[in-house]
Amino acid sequence: MRWKILVAMGAVGCGDAGASLGAGERVGGGVGAGAEAGAGVSADADAGVSADAGVSGDGGQGSASDAAACVACDDFEHATVGQPPGGIWTTSTPNCSGTGAVAIDDTEAHSGTRSVKVTGAGGYCNHVFFATSITAARPVTWLRFFVRFDAALGDGHTTFLAMKDARAAKDLRMGGQNRVLMYNRESDDATLPAMSPAGTAMSLAPSPRTWTCIEAAIDASAKTIRTWVNGAVIAGLVVDGVPTADVDAAWLRDAAWAPDLVDARFGWESYAGQADTLWFDDIAIGNARFGCGS
Repeated sequence: MRWKILVAMGAVGCGDAGASLGAGERVGGGVGAGAEAGAGVSADADAGVSADAGVSGDGGQGSASDAAACVACDDFEHATVGQPPGGIWTTSTPNCSGTGAVAIDDTEAHSGTRSVKVTGAGGYCNHVFFATSITAARPVTWLRFFVRFDAALGDGHTTFLAMKDARAAKDLRMGGQNRVLMYNRESDDATLPAMSPAGTAMSLAPSPRTWTCIEAAIDASAKTIRTWVNGAVIAGLVVDGVPTADVDAAWLRDAAWAPDLVDARFGWESYAGQADTLWFDDIAIGNARFGCGS
Protein backbone atom coordinates (compact mmCIF):
# COMPACT_ATOMS: atom_id res chain seq x y z
CA MET A 1 0.00 0.00 0.00
CA ARG A 2 1.12 3.56 -0.60
CA TRP A 3 1.92 5.49 2.57
CA LYS A 4 0.28 8.82 2.99
CA ILE A 5 0.62 11.59 5.63
CA LEU A 6 1.72 9.30 8.41
CA VAL A 7 1.98 11.29 11.62
CA ALA A 8 3.47 9.49 14.61
CA MET A 9 2.64 10.64 18.12
CA GLY A 10 6.20 10.02 19.27
CA ALA A 11 9.20 7.80 18.74
CA VAL A 12 7.92 4.29 18.14
CA GLY A 13 10.35 1.40 17.94
CA CYS A 14 13.19 3.64 16.79
CA GLY A 15 16.03 2.82 19.13
CA ASP A 16 19.14 4.99 18.94
CA ALA A 17 19.09 5.96 15.29
CA GLY A 18 22.48 7.61 15.39
CA ALA A 19 24.58 5.03 17.20
CA SER A 20 26.44 2.83 14.72
CA LEU A 21 26.75 1.77 11.13
CA GLY A 22 24.26 -0.89 10.07
CA ALA A 23 25.69 -3.99 8.45
CA GLY A 24 23.75 -3.56 5.23
CA GLU A 25 23.94 0.21 4.82
CA ARG A 26 25.03 1.57 1.46
CA VAL A 27 27.48 4.39 2.05
CA GLY A 28 29.61 5.96 -0.66
CA GLY A 29 30.50 4.09 -3.82
CA GLY A 30 29.69 7.09 -6.02
CA VAL A 31 26.63 9.23 -6.64
CA GLY A 32 23.90 8.07 -8.97
CA ALA A 33 21.80 10.09 -11.39
CA GLY A 34 20.74 13.45 -10.09
CA ALA A 35 24.07 14.73 -8.81
CA GLU A 36 27.52 15.45 -10.09
CA ALA A 37 30.14 13.55 -8.12
CA GLY A 38 33.13 15.37 -6.67
CA ALA A 39 35.74 15.01 -3.99
CA GLY A 40 33.00 15.25 -1.37
CA VAL A 41 31.56 11.83 -2.18
CA SER A 42 32.84 9.46 0.46
CA ALA A 43 33.52 5.81 -0.20
CA ASP A 44 34.31 5.18 3.44
CA ALA A 45 31.94 3.75 6.02
CA ASP A 46 30.47 6.42 8.27
CA ALA A 47 30.68 5.19 11.85
CA GLY A 48 28.41 7.94 13.12
CA VAL A 49 25.21 6.75 11.44
CA SER A 50 23.05 3.69 11.42
CA ALA A 51 20.59 2.11 9.05
CA ASP A 52 17.27 0.75 10.25
CA ALA A 53 17.22 -2.72 8.74
CA GLY A 54 13.42 -2.75 8.83
CA VAL A 55 13.03 0.38 6.71
CA SER A 56 12.93 -0.18 2.98
CA GLY A 57 12.16 3.39 1.84
CA ASP A 58 11.27 3.14 -1.83
CA GLY A 59 9.97 6.55 -2.83
CA GLY A 60 6.29 6.60 -2.00
CA GLN A 61 6.26 2.96 -0.96
CA GLY A 62 6.79 2.10 2.68
CA SER A 63 6.78 -0.77 5.17
CA ALA A 64 5.31 -1.01 8.66
CA SER A 65 8.67 0.16 9.99
CA ASP A 66 8.42 3.28 7.81
CA ALA A 67 5.09 4.11 9.44
CA ALA A 68 6.50 3.57 12.93
CA ALA A 69 9.45 5.87 12.22
CA CYS A 70 7.39 8.60 10.54
CA VAL A 71 6.69 11.94 12.15
CA ALA A 72 5.79 13.74 8.91
CA CYS A 73 5.69 11.73 5.68
CA ASP A 74 3.87 12.50 2.44
CA ASP A 75 3.88 11.40 -1.20
CA PHE A 76 1.18 13.99 -2.13
CA GLU A 77 -0.83 11.52 -4.20
CA HIS A 78 -4.12 12.49 -2.55
CA ALA A 79 -3.54 16.25 -2.64
CA THR A 80 -5.50 18.51 -5.00
CA VAL A 81 -3.65 19.62 -8.13
CA GLY A 82 -3.28 23.39 -8.34
CA GLN A 83 -3.75 23.92 -4.62
CA PRO A 84 -1.11 24.29 -1.86
CA PRO A 85 -0.46 21.05 0.04
CA GLY A 86 -2.83 20.64 2.98
CA GLY A 87 -3.17 18.22 5.86
CA ILE A 88 0.03 18.49 7.91
CA TRP A 89 1.34 21.30 5.68
CA THR A 90 0.87 25.06 5.84
CA THR A 91 2.14 27.68 3.40
CA SER A 92 4.73 29.96 4.96
CA THR A 93 6.20 33.32 3.88
CA PRO A 94 8.08 34.56 6.98
CA ASN A 95 8.36 38.33 7.51
CA CYS A 96 7.15 39.31 4.03
CA SER A 97 5.64 37.81 0.89
CA GLY A 98 5.94 38.36 -2.84
CA THR A 99 5.64 36.39 -6.04
CA GLY A 100 6.80 32.93 -4.90
CA ALA A 101 4.16 30.22 -5.22
CA VAL A 102 3.63 26.63 -4.07
CA ALA A 103 1.05 24.16 -5.43
CA ILE A 104 0.45 20.47 -6.07
CA ASP A 105 1.54 19.59 -9.60
CA ASP A 106 0.95 16.61 -11.89
CA THR A 107 3.55 17.39 -14.56
CA GLU A 108 6.48 16.01 -12.53
CA ALA A 109 6.65 13.30 -9.85
CA HIS A 110 9.30 11.07 -8.35
CA SER A 111 6.72 8.38 -7.62
CA GLY A 112 3.07 8.26 -8.53
CA THR A 113 1.73 11.23 -10.45
CA ARG A 114 1.94 14.24 -8.11
CA SER A 115 4.51 16.37 -6.32
CA VAL A 116 4.80 19.86 -4.83
CA LYS A 117 5.90 22.53 -7.30
CA VAL A 118 7.64 25.60 -5.88
CA THR A 119 7.90 28.56 -8.22
CA GLY A 120 10.79 30.39 -6.61
CA ALA A 121 11.47 33.99 -7.54
CA GLY A 122 14.59 36.01 -6.83
CA GLY A 123 14.81 38.28 -3.79
CA TYR A 124 14.20 37.53 -0.12
CA CYS A 125 10.56 38.64 0.07
CA ASN A 126 9.63 36.48 -2.90
CA HIS A 127 10.31 33.41 -0.77
CA VAL A 128 7.70 30.72 -0.17
CA PHE A 129 7.68 27.46 1.81
CA PHE A 130 5.35 24.63 2.77
CA ALA A 131 5.94 23.75 6.40
CA THR A 132 5.20 21.11 9.03
CA SER A 133 6.04 20.44 12.69
CA ILE A 134 8.89 18.01 13.38
CA THR A 135 9.13 18.29 17.17
CA ALA A 136 8.38 14.57 17.61
CA ALA A 137 11.49 13.70 15.57
CA ARG A 138 13.90 15.06 18.20
CA PRO A 139 16.63 14.66 19.40
CA VAL A 140 17.90 12.78 16.31
CA THR A 141 15.99 14.13 13.32
CA TRP A 142 16.14 12.05 10.15
CA LEU A 143 15.02 13.57 6.85
CA ARG A 144 14.65 12.11 3.38
CA PHE A 145 13.23 13.94 0.40
CA PHE A 146 13.45 13.95 -3.37
CA VAL A 147 13.96 17.29 -5.11
CA ARG A 148 14.13 18.29 -8.75
CA PHE A 149 15.71 21.62 -9.69
CA ASP A 150 14.78 23.15 -13.02
CA ALA A 151 18.07 25.07 -13.12
CA ALA A 152 21.48 24.41 -11.59
CA LEU A 153 22.33 26.07 -8.29
CA GLY A 154 24.02 29.42 -8.80
CA ASP A 155 26.84 31.31 -7.12
CA GLY A 156 24.55 33.24 -4.79
CA HIS A 157 23.16 31.91 -1.52
CA THR A 158 19.77 30.19 -1.65
CA THR A 159 17.72 28.06 0.75
CA PHE A 160 15.36 25.20 -0.16
CA LEU A 161 14.94 23.74 3.35
CA ALA A 162 14.77 25.81 6.55
CA MET A 163 14.34 24.35 10.01
CA LYS A 164 13.60 26.52 13.03
CA ASP A 165 16.06 26.03 15.89
CA ALA A 166 14.02 26.95 18.95
CA ARG A 167 17.13 27.14 21.13
CA ALA A 168 18.75 29.82 18.95
CA ALA A 169 15.45 31.32 17.70
CA LYS A 170 17.03 31.18 14.23
CA ASP A 171 17.00 28.80 11.26
CA LEU A 172 19.25 25.95 10.25
CA ARG A 173 19.18 26.14 6.46
CA MET A 174 20.02 23.73 3.66
CA GLY A 175 20.53 25.29 0.27
CA GLY A 176 23.12 26.26 -2.29
CA GLN A 177 26.04 28.64 -2.75
CA ASN A 178 28.97 28.62 -5.15
CA ARG A 179 26.91 26.12 -7.17
CA VAL A 180 27.02 23.34 -4.55
CA LEU A 181 24.88 22.10 -1.68
CA MET A 182 25.58 23.70 1.70
CA TYR A 183 24.17 24.40 5.15
CA ASN A 184 23.92 27.84 6.70
CA ARG A 185 23.42 28.60 10.40
CA GLU A 186 21.43 31.81 10.54
CA SER A 187 22.52 32.67 14.10
CA ASP A 188 26.13 33.40 13.10
CA ASP A 189 26.06 32.90 9.30
CA ALA A 190 28.45 29.93 9.51
CA THR A 191 28.43 27.67 6.45
CA LEU A 192 29.02 23.95 5.99
CA PRO A 193 31.33 23.46 4.18
CA ALA A 194 33.40 26.64 4.15
CA MET A 195 32.77 28.54 0.92
CA SER A 196 36.43 28.23 -0.09
CA PRO A 197 37.58 26.35 -3.21
CA ALA A 198 38.70 23.45 -1.00
CA GLY A 199 35.42 23.49 0.92
CA THR A 200 33.11 23.59 -2.09
CA ALA A 201 35.10 20.76 -3.69
CA MET A 202 34.02 18.60 -0.74
CA SER A 203 30.33 19.19 -1.51
CA LEU A 204 28.32 18.41 -4.62
CA ALA A 205 26.36 20.12 -7.39
CA PRO A 206 22.98 18.46 -7.96
CA SER A 207 22.12 18.03 -11.62
CA PRO A 208 19.11 20.03 -12.82
CA ARG A 209 16.00 18.39 -14.26
CA THR A 210 16.74 15.14 -12.46
CA TRP A 211 15.29 13.79 -9.22
CA THR A 212 17.87 13.84 -6.44
CA CYS A 213 17.48 12.03 -3.11
CA ILE A 214 18.78 14.00 -0.13
CA GLU A 215 19.01 12.51 3.36
CA ALA A 216 20.18 14.09 6.60
CA ALA A 217 20.56 13.05 10.22
CA ILE A 218 20.81 15.93 12.69
CA ASP A 219 21.65 14.85 16.22
CA ALA A 220 21.12 17.57 18.83
CA SER A 221 22.66 15.54 21.63
CA ALA A 222 25.85 14.63 19.76
CA LYS A 223 25.88 17.99 17.92
CA THR A 224 26.43 16.26 14.59
CA ILE A 225 25.13 16.41 11.03
CA ARG A 226 25.35 13.66 8.41
CA THR A 227 24.20 14.17 4.83
CA TRP A 228 23.77 11.74 1.95
CA VAL A 229 22.94 12.37 -1.71
CA ASN A 230 21.56 9.39 -3.61
CA GLY A 231 22.81 7.15 -0.82
CA ALA A 232 26.40 8.43 -0.64
CA VAL A 233 27.81 10.41 2.29
CA ILE A 234 28.94 13.90 1.27
CA ALA A 235 32.12 14.68 3.20
CA GLY A 236 31.67 18.44 3.00
CA LEU A 237 28.22 18.22 4.61
CA VAL A 238 29.29 16.43 7.79
CA VAL A 239 29.76 17.84 11.30
CA ASP A 240 31.36 15.14 13.44
CA GLY A 241 32.79 17.03 16.41
CA VAL A 242 36.36 16.94 15.07
CA PRO A 243 37.28 20.20 13.27
CA THR A 244 38.16 19.64 9.62
CA ALA A 245 39.69 22.54 7.71
CA ASP A 246 37.39 23.96 5.02
CA VAL A 247 34.52 21.75 6.20
CA ASP A 248 33.28 22.12 9.81
CA ALA A 249 36.13 23.95 11.56
CA ALA A 250 34.28 27.28 11.53
CA TRP A 251 30.97 25.59 12.34
CA LEU A 252 32.43 24.04 15.50
CA ARG A 253 33.57 27.39 16.86
CA ASP A 254 30.10 27.64 18.38
CA ALA A 255 30.66 24.89 20.94
CA ALA A 256 27.18 25.41 22.40
CA TRP A 257 25.38 24.63 19.14
CA ALA A 258 22.79 21.90 19.80
CA PRO A 259 19.77 22.50 17.54
CA ASP A 260 16.24 22.09 18.89
CA LEU A 261 14.47 21.67 15.55
CA VAL A 262 10.73 22.33 15.66
CA ASP A 263 9.66 22.67 12.02
CA ALA A 264 10.72 21.89 8.46
CA ARG A 265 9.96 24.33 5.65
CA PHE A 266 10.56 23.25 2.06
CA GLY A 267 10.61 25.86 -0.68
CA TRP A 268 12.83 28.61 -2.06
CA GLU A 269 14.49 31.67 -0.56
CA SER A 270 17.01 33.59 -2.66
CA TYR A 271 19.35 36.22 -1.21
CA ALA A 272 21.24 37.15 -4.39
CA GLY A 273 18.46 37.21 -6.95
CA GLN A 274 18.43 33.69 -8.44
CA ALA A 275 15.04 32.32 -9.39
CA ASP A 276 14.35 28.62 -9.81
CA THR A 277 11.48 26.17 -10.04
CA LEU A 278 11.67 23.11 -7.80
CA TRP A 279 9.59 20.01 -7.23
CA PHE A 280 9.54 18.04 -3.94
CA ASP A 281 8.21 14.53 -3.51
CA ASP A 282 8.26 11.54 -1.14
CA ILE A 283 9.19 13.51 1.96
CA ALA A 284 9.90 11.47 5.09
CA ILE A 285 10.87 12.97 8.45
CA GLY A 286 11.14 10.89 11.58
CA ASN A 287 13.14 8.87 14.06
CA ALA A 288 15.09 6.50 11.81
CA ARG A 289 16.71 6.43 8.41
CA PHE A 290 14.32 5.86 5.49
CA GLY A 291 16.80 5.49 2.63
CA CYS A 292 16.38 6.37 -1.03
CA GLY A 293 15.07 3.00 -2.13
CA SER A 294 16.64 0.37 -4.35
